[in-house]
Amino acid sequence: MQRHEKTMLIFLLKHLAYGLTGGLIFGLALLYYDIAQIRSLALRSDNPFLVIGLLFFGLFVTFGSVGMGVGIMSQGKDEY
Repeated sequence: MQRHEKTMLIFLLKHLAYGLTGGLIFGLALLYYDIAQIRSLALRSDNPFLVIGLLFFGLFVTFGSVGMGVGIMSQGKDEY
């Protein structure tokens, strides 16, 4: 792997980590404050681990993609 490829991969992974952290915090806040009774519904279901896992999977995909997108889109801005 060439140096510029490694630099870009590290850049993307860093922004992915920012997005995943945001998704984790948002998901934990949803469950902690029981917004829209998500925690109550999940814990009353037959398989609460699956429900919570799917919730976090969706949040990680969404927030991780947004984090990487923001990183990529910020590359084209002009510095004054």
